[in-house]
Amino acid sequence: MKRRKFFKSTVKGALGASILPLLGNSDSVDTTSTSSKNTSTLKNKYNPKEQWHQMGTGKKPRPDRQKTIEYDVVIVGGGAAGMCAAVSAARNGVKVALIQDRPVLGGNSSSEIRVHLNGVNHLKGGEPERETGIIEEILLHNRFHNPQDSYPVWDHILYDFVTKEKNLDLYLNTSALRAEMKGDRIDAVYCWQLTTETEYTFKGKQFIDCSGDGLLGATAGAFYRTGREGASEFNEKYAPKEADGWQMGSTILLGSKNMGKPMPFEAPHFTIPYEAEKSHKGRKLMPFELGFWWVELGSDEDIIGEFEDNKHTLMGYAYGVWDYLKNSGKYPETENYALDWVSSLPGKRESRRFIGDHILSEPDLLNNVDFEDAVAYGGWSLDEHNPGGMLNLEEPPSYFHEKFKEVYQIPFRSLYSINVPNLLFAGRNISQTHIALSSSRIMATCALEGQAVGTAAALCVQKPVMPRTLGQKYINELQEQLLRDDAFIPNRPAKDKNDLIQSSSSLFASSTSSGSVETLKDGMSRDFKEKKHHWQSKGLPATVQIEWNQKQTISKIEVKCDTNVKKNIMLRRDSLENKTYSTKVPEELMKVLEAEVRVKGKWVKVAEITKNKTRLIKFDFDTIEATAIRIHLKETYGAVNAKLFEVRAYS
Repeated sequence: MKRRKFFKSTVKGALGASILPLLGNSDSVDTTSTSSKNTSTLKNKYNPKEQWHQMGTGKKPRPDRQKTIEYDVVIVGGGAAGMCAAVSAARNGVKVALIQDRPVLGGNSSSEIRVHLNGVNHLKGGEPERETGIIEEILLHNRFHNPQDSYPVWDHILYDFVTKEKNLDLYLNTSALRAEMKGDRIDAVYCWQLTTETEYTFKGKQFIDCSGDGLLGATAGAFYRTGREGASEFNEKYAPKEADGWQMGSTILLGSKNMGKPMPFEAPHFTIPYEAEKSHKGRKLMPFELGFWWVELGSDEDIIGEFEDNKHTLMGYAYGVWDYLKNSGKYPETENYALDWVSSLPGKRESRRFIGDHILSEPDLLNNVDFEDAVAYGGWSLDEHNPGGMLNLEEPPSYFHEKFKEVYQIPFRSLYSINVPNLLFAGRNISQTHIALSSSRIMATCALEGQAVGTAAALCVQKPVMPRTLGQKYINELQEQLLRDDAFIPNRPAKDKNDLIQSSSSLFASSTSSGSVETLKDGMSRDFKEKKHHWQSKGLPATVQIEWNQKQTISKIEVKCDTNVKKNIMLRRDSLENKTYSTKVPEELMKVLEAEVRVKGKWVKVAEITKNKTRLIKFDFDTIEATAIRIHLKETYGAVNAKLFEVRAYS
């Protein structure tokens, strides 16, 4: 089933590299008859080093389009993982460059591809265990500002979210071509920005590869592997008996629209007829409006090098399926439908997987291994797609080997390179087996990894240490920062010694309908494994109060409220609204609240928020000495009660 095509360029390198001046008709040159004097004159006029002729100013020197810029952290790849890595690093106080080779952010979730930003959508026999932290902030930002569920608007929601960070510079349409090394470490990444014809060299201290295909890490010499491991290497029951080269393929998605009248369809010349009679029953054609995730091509060779050939073939398959629906006569319900959108950029699932100090494997996931260096989690099913894709119609499009009863942990040791000391990674290219990838490749899971490595990179710069040393000596500090920033690490409660609430003498509330106010300092930021970690008021308004026996120096209060992590809020092409998915701002989210502190027996209001949009709510104010704080909860986005999971205070 190998499908290798090799092409040789028919254009000579010298011709491809030549630059010819643009001349008017009166200045046209016949080089076969030009005198040496005229040739000399033309060379002076159109010197390749000074060929720029700006008509308005008369300037001739070519603009400087070679730039070298220094950052603390350089991140390649602007998908869910890269965005969260960049934002987390920037918020933790370091200067960050985010490099993205497309005109938009979002990776597979962008308007170019339109894959749902899935995460732990549902566990076996249970509910979602939705991701919090930066990825939830992004999804909430979309719910507030894109209620129409527009994918082109989603692109700009992401642009707005990323570019508002003061320590973060975004470079779109910029391809990272190679790493530049200093010894065994990455010194810089050399890039080309298509739209400005600019060569960028981004120097940095820590580098994060969130590009999926991992060209930065590969050109740095980072060890990686592709294909499927044999079952015996990691004791994986769903792996093939013998190792092979197969990688899960890319998919082209399409969408259709009811036009209210018959819409005939004539297939384009590149269409490949769909052989429905050979197809496994899992290749369902209904509903058809949003296309089919299984129009896919894998590879047992160089899946990156074959991408353009595969794209052409995938377009043929996608149009072939649509042609079958429209013209086979078996689906009269498609009569009034026409194609409304077809992706021109296939969504990728698998290519390089880097090698870290730990290779995450199937037993780690299925046995819910507790890692001392856990920094993220996943829980999508073991969803291994058919190796051949459309070349293997008789098999199911995906095997869906097993669903998880609970989420699994992802260790920090799987998120940095074993042999390039200052290289971290997040996304589908992390250190894991093919079978582990079948679950962890989901975008919201990748986003959690991104927040983890972005935070880690910032700490590495500040210490300063390399990622391996950070994991060995400062893992508790990394985990505590992630938990403070509203990431969730299963089975790992927060124990922040700097949190003043931990030394409080008492907590009490104006009313309680569920949970206990004491859980607001138990370190768990969600109800988990059927145990309550919340306090819920009985009606609104409501008040929570924290007391100390001695004065405390306070300048920050941080509250984690409820957004119903048992319900998904990602952008979907079908705007699905049911018990599992919502298109609305969570009604449980706090909207209006204020904070007071008690100074010399009198209450002083220090902060108020009238239109809160995040689960993690931060009150920052001038430093003050107080013996108590009081949080007034006034209004949610619809829920009758207020629910909190955590309150913290810092000096």
